[in-house]
Amino acid sequence: MFSALSRRAILAGSVAFALCSFTALQVKAADSQEKTIKVGVVSGPEEDLAVVAKNVAKTKGLNVQLVNFDDYNLPNEALVGKDIEANAFQHIPFMDAQVKARGYKLAVIGKTWVEPLGFYSHKIKTIKDLADGAKIGIPNDPSNQGRALNLLVKQGLIKLNKDAPALPSLGDIAENPHHYNFVELDAAQLARSLDDVDMAAINTNYVISAKIDPKSVLLQEDRLHNPYANILVVRKGDENKPEMKELVESFQSDAVKKAMEDKYHGAILPAWQ
Repeated sequence: MFSALSRRAILAGSVAFALCSFTALQVKAADSQEKTIKVGVVSGPEEDLAVVAKNVAKTKGLNVQLVNFDDYNLPNEALVGKDIEANAFQHIPFMDAQVKARGYKLAVIGKTWVEPLGFYSHKIKTIKDLADGAKIGIPNDPSNQGRALNLLVKQGLIKLNKDAPALPSLGDIAENPHHYNFVELDAAQLARSLDDVDMAAINTNYVISAKIDPKSVLLQEDRLHNPYANILVVRKGDENKPEMKELVESFQSDAVKKAMEDKYHGAILPAWQ
């Protein structure tokens, strides 16, 4: 038989073991509570950079699941529909246009990178070679179409109505002295249209995906202080959640900046600096 002292020692040991087990379970439970959020991105280099940000977020205890989209019009729809918690694909003018058109309630939580839009061609080497009546491919979404037309205005190739908005459309063209034939296409299709047009306005991410030499650009937006910097967007009301702060820090990390430098050599630049 055990003495009273022995029984007390066994009881104390059992209690200590139980406490240790309980603490271990608490730690395990805390580990299993790693926050997971879904972030919408578009195919190409933006997705590659988002993967780097995802890996950085993992070190912060944030599990980022990337959801890929091939159409610029879908990520905001998915965000509002609560299929994702954030997206990283658009600039402010694009977001504002969708908010105005569709009534989305969205909030910007940070900048990511800037990808200057430019005109490229398989048929001409310089903009001076562009002939009268040339066929020009431009994006069919309001923001990128406006950017493309503004580039043509800056080059003196077309003129706009005096009351044209900051992001004009084809209907705002007042003078087209060279009789250019504008072909509207989805932004993702323009790189594949270069054999069918004389030149086309293409976003940098699609330029890289199509393996077009960025240095072959005929006309291009300014790289620095570009108003079309890409942004991280969430539903209005979610911008102050702790995981969103960690998401921003991950996208604005040194690792993401280094990936831009190493892989894209200045074609994509950090927008947060």
